[in-house]
Amino acid sequence: MMRICVCVLLLALLGLSVFDPVDGRRTRFKPKPKDKKKEKPEEEITPAKDIDIHQMSGKWYLLTVASRCQHLLEKGFKVEGTTITLTPPASTNSPLKVSTFTKLNYQCWEIQQHYETTKITGHFLLKGNMPLMNTEITVIDTDYSSYSILVYKRMKKITMKLYGRSTQVPDAIVDKFEELAKKHNMGLDVIFQFPDYGFCQSAVKEYTLVMT
Repeated sequence: MMRICVCVLLLALLGLSVFDPVDGRRTRFKPKPKDKKKEKPEEEITPAKDIDIHQMSGKWYLLTVASRCQHLLEKGFKVEGTTITLTPPASTNSPLKVSTFTKLNYQCWEIQQHYETTKITGHFLLKGNMPLMNTEITVIDTDYSSYSILVYKRMKKITMKLYGRSTQVPDAIVDKFEELAKKHNMGLDVIFQFPDYGFCQSAVKEYTLVMT
């Protein structure tokens, strides 16, 4: 049972997933997924200019996710309030430390990860068991004080996440997020709001997953 829980957590953390929508901060009409057809070329993923990762340190709330994952879509896993805490690299070759708190089956979990730095500022690498399973993380937009938009890419699959310093961001930021997602062929039918309640503050050792 514990192994199944860990697998579900990993799917959710990597962001390469789609979740059932929950009652969120902002409701929108969600059109039914359209029949598959030839999609427009996706826009190139580039980091925001002059990113200062040290200004991104501290706690962030996961607000919205744009993603596709047939498995989770069919299984209908429910999303939970999720936060991340970023600890900037201590040196040039040090990783960005990421601590994630979320719930699974009413139990609080902490997941500790290291995002390896690259030669490109604002671009990180989460190493998998093999190069094919590596996840590229790119900070494509942020103002440091209220919101950040990150793109996760693995095996050509893309997930976009909107984080906030609080559980609320202006509608203009949500609109920006949706426009950026649209440029990567992700419409409102695959954009999901995360709840703004039920956050975990800690987790016992038994439910701490260290991936470093």
